[in-house]
Amino acid sequence: MKRLKVLSLLMVVLVVILTACGENSGTDNAGTANANNAGTANANNTAADAGNAASTASTAETTSADGAGDAGTATKLSGKVVIYSPNNADINNPIVKEFQERTGVQVELIAGGTGELLKRVEAEKDNPLGDVMFGGDIASLRAYGDYLEPYETKEKTNLNPGYLDTGSLYTPFTLLPMVIMYNKDLVSETDAPKSWNDLLNEKWKGKIAFADPGKSSSSFTQLATMLTAYGKDDEKGWDFVKKFVANLDGKLLSGSGLVYEGVASKEFAVGITLEEAALRYVEGGAPVGIVYPSEGTVVTPDGMAVIKGAKNQANAQAFIDFASGIDVQNLLQDEFLRRSVRNDVAPKSGLPEIGSIKTVDYDYDWVTANKTAIGERFTRVVTGQE
Repeated sequence: MKRLKVLSLLMVVLVVILTACGENSGTDNAGTANANNAGTANANNTAADAGNAASTASTAETTSADGAGDAGTATKLSGKVVIYSPNNADINNPIVKEFQERTGVQVELIAGGTGELLKRVEAEKDNPLGDVMFGGDIASLRAYGDYLEPYETKEKTNLNPGYLDTGSLYTPFTLLPMVIMYNKDLVSETDAPKSWNDLLNEKWKGKIAFADPGKSSSSFTQLATMLTAYGKDDEKGWDFVKKFVANLDGKLLSGSGLVYEGVASKEFAVGITLEEAALRYVEGGAPVGIVYPSEGTVVTPDGMAVIKGAKNQANAQAFIDFASGIDVQNLLQDEFLRRSVRNDVAPKSGLPEIGSIKTVDYDYDWVTANKTAIGERFTRVVTGQE
């Protein structure tokens, strides 16, 4: 995110110059966010004197709007924003840090699984403690739509319209194709599974990494994709899932991170995961390969949403504008190998075009309406009740 780094450097230089000229006697530290997946991570600001605050505000007013390119000038904000996020810390930390530095808003980051965090939002409906849901599959966000506040981001015209919600319940964050990942030290390219159906082969029994869909929103999307590919309305999909579960041989992982970690470490030969997770290992030199299932996969956006009744609503909206802005979207694609939702961000070279990836006819309305029923039935299958 070269542009973000340059802007941050300019801010530091300006403060140093003003201090040297005697215009300010204090210092300003926007703080950093340290996302801890096991619990809460707080990003704290140190206090600044009035003269230094004026200098910082002046800098912010000449800086591009909340990371959204050259759309306008930023308005200096204050106070805090509480963000609930299932994203990995390496993605959250630089985004949160830059948001704080540009706006002066203190961020409190609460990390956890998508389902866990949305249940928390529901439980807190009478006294919301969070302001933003940052990440998570859109089917899950829609299923908890009663506890979210529609917001039309200022970046809407720059986003791919095919992934926007008609009611602005959520704002898309990135695009996430679901893939099969395999370890090249254990599996040759020729023998690697090319389809969902190949995962039913006896040779993969007990060697497939797959997360519990009740704990991982990406895993739930993968489950719904398999159901769709083989027949979500005529039991053929569930016939496939039953055979797939049998081939897991009792190994159901507690989180999506364990999938790509397990394949990369040779604990599992193959796994079902997000494209960006597998690509990070490829870029890092790990011996892993990627397959886009021949029956079709799904390219789904994860989303961001304002929590209904948010105590810091303006800051929540500003954060969504910032995260969907061109600076952040370029960072996500260049550094974290996530596909941007913006129309003005060039695709990363070496990756197949989104349009070239075969997809299933994924019905978001059906998935949202049947999310609970799908999860409950999967549990019955896993526990041998079906």
